[in-house]
Amino acid sequence: MTKFLMRSVFAAAVATAAAPALAADISGAGATFPYPIYAKWADAYKTQTGNGLNYQSIGSGGGIKQIIANTVTFGATDKPLKAEELAKNGLVQWPQVMGGIVPIINIEGVGSEQLVLDGPTLAKIFLGEIKAWNDPAIAKLNPKLKLSETPIAVVHRSDGSGTTFNFTDYLAKVSADWKSKVGSDAAVEWPVGLAAKGNEGVANTVTNTKGSIGYVEYAYAKQNKIAFADLVNKDGKRVGPTVEAFQAAAANADWAKNPGYYQILTDQPGAKSWPITAATFILVHKQPNDAAAVGEALKFFDWAFKSGAKDAEALDYIPMPDNVVGLIRKTWAADIKTAEGKPVYEGK
Repeated sequence: MTKFLMRSVFAAAVATAAAPALAADISGAGATFPYPIYAKWADAYKTQTGNGLNYQSIGSGGGIKQIIANTVTFGATDKPLKAEELAKNGLVQWPQVMGGIVPIINIEGVGSEQLVLDGPTLAKIFLGEIKAWNDPAIAKLNPKLKLSETPIAVVHRSDGSGTTFNFTDYLAKVSADWKSKVGSDAAVEWPVGLAAKGNEGVANTVTNTKGSIGYVEYAYAKQNKIAFADLVNKDGKRVGPTVEAFQAAAANADWAKNPGYYQILTDQPGAKSWPITAATFILVHKQPNDAAAVGEALKFFDWAFKSGAKDAEALDYIPMPDNVVGLIRKTWAADIKTAEGKPVYEGK
């Protein structure tokens, strides 16, 4: 088992083992994108309250399936559900935190932010049309780098993934060929490449495969010291993945106008915007079978809004703006009710 997978599985196993002794433990499953910050928040929250979080980092598709099946208290997804999907399944959705997705690379002699790619070139790599690192399209973008003829090994997700949804959404916006041949979804028919499960699996595969390229949430690349590429954004500017670049992209979001807070943050305008910025979302039932458990989950997520910003920023995530948090709390009070029609969480 890889060190990346061990980390998430071990954390989940410890929490699961402790669950019978801790009645207030919160169960959730889904996106691997936010796993680093959810794990950090969980540690801090347990220290302060004694209540644990059992979060299974299994991918957005798995999280959606588990919350619909009522096997967890909350689901987590980086692919937001549209209003009709939420209504069909009796779910409430909100964004919990934002971050960035980065292309990670394993090219001998090339470190982080030494290589730059633009959207069309990145799409051609993942289409299998650009096959070697010294391809003229890559060389043109990187005139000062000496790139070898090493074959490119593409690495992509094997599981249903919100990270994949956002990554392919970006590629579809910048490449007509990608849009027509592959499209955008949590799972797509990849033209080429090696498949790996979760952000952890992709990170591990790229680390162990010379000449490879993949995509992961930025915290995975940073924490595990995996080289990543800069990108050319919608305004034609070279940018690196930073909190400021993620914030610049997120600044265009108008959460209030979108039912279920449905918002895609890829390929946003702005000279400083990182082009593959994304939010990650929480799903709970409008009328949960276990209202007390959902109340505990909302208490945890409210604590994260109030007290988790510094931890989020330390891992290069972006906390939700205060005005959006205010909207989310109103959504909780209005839409998540007990069988008697009372709010599950009062927000005290």
